[in-house]
Amino acid sequence: MRIRGEIDVMRNAGRAILVFFESEEKLMAFYNSSDMSSIKETVQIITEKVSRKERELCIKRAATDGKVTLLTRIFGRGTDFICRNQQVLANGGIHVLQTFFSEELSEEYQIMGRGARQGDRGSYRMILLDSDLEWVLGADWEKEIPKITGSILYKSLNEARSERYESKCAARGVGIKQCRHDHKESIKFMKALSEGKMSIVISFLTEQNRGADIPVDTSRTLLLMDATGSMSNLLSAAKDTVCTMFERASAVLKEKKLPSDAFQMQFVVYRDYDCKADGVLQSSSWETNPTKLRSFMTNIHAHGGGDYEEAIEIGLWHAVQQSAEPEGISQVILIGDAPAKNSAAIDRDRAATGGESYWDKTKFRNPTHYTTEMRKLKKKNIPVHAFYLRDGAKVNFEQIAHETGGSCKALE
Repeated sequence: MRIRGEIDVMRNAGRAILVFFESEEKLMAFYNSSDMSSIKETVQIITEKVSRKERELCIKRAATDGKVTLLTRIFGRGTDFICRNQQVLANGGIHVLQTFFSEELSEEYQIMGRGARQGDRGSYRMILLDSDLEWVLGADWEKEIPKITGSILYKSLNEARSERYESKCAARGVGIKQCRHDHKESIKFMKALSEGKMSIVISFLTEQNRGADIPVDTSRTLLLMDATGSMSNLLSAAKDTVCTMFERASAVLKEKKLPSDAFQMQFVVYRDYDCKADGVLQSSSWETNPTKLRSFMTNIHAHGGGDYEEAIEIGLWHAVQQSAEPEGISQVILIGDAPAKNSAAIDRDRAATGGESYWDKTKFRNPTHYTTEMRKLKKKNIPVHAFYLRDGAKVNFEQIAHETGGSCKALE
């Protein structure tokens, strides 16, 4: 209703309005909502799916009197909406409305600039859905928002965004270092290939395609991470540091005179039931090659988890399934910023996302609880080492770690 209200104000003032959305999915959800039913036929949409010719026409029409244009974020950069309508300029020019909080300030500035090109008049505003701020405020967003309302809201959000951006840049530095090493090795390979130095070529290809030798005493670690909206920063860091983690593990194994294949890892992410069966849990294969794990993480994105607690029980259930395989697992590392759900919340969320008629057709057909899976891991002497990012998860994570013989610490 707030967005529709803003649209009506601009239309009544004889101005043009550009409304930017985070994704095509959110744009279409708004476009097809009851809020837009009375003006739907007069609204134009610009997304990546619109043909180039149609897009150019829409961009020209966007700056006309009373025109409403809905756009995806990509058109907030480098797209010129030039207003030549003197009446629209006299009424205040183009108004830009952003419906999401950008991860980078540069994008925000770019979108802001769509409304006042070449010194023309224009205005800008944000209208945000509180639950969409989980990625920047964390799992405690519902508690944090009342503390920062009013004049300090934007300042607080921008400071939190800056902290996350700096942390992400630091993690990327590690990833760049690894990529630089890989690049140098690739150049050596190409040179050896052109010079016919087959021993170097064979050595490179063997290392790149190396699988596990499966030694008798293998340590298999399952890394279980929350991948809901509030965890975007950690997931980004995990993508960039996975190779470093393996390098350090290999160094320890070498010191103990053990083969590097003695350490295997599987990456698993869990979310919440609103992500349905294909998104509530995603897992990699068991790997000794960090590059393959990094490739898996590249396709993992933080989303979902509208309420506070997350589906940790699904992640622990997966760990139990893996422990039943012949190779078994040695330990579980749990990382998250919110506690597990209680039984009532699980029943509620499953009912709200298709009900048992939907879940019965998936591998998650049988509802479970974190304590059930925790006890199964305890029986098999598989410790869960839990690391929490927010104090709200501390008690629950301490319980899981204590019951399974693992450790629990805050992750800074």
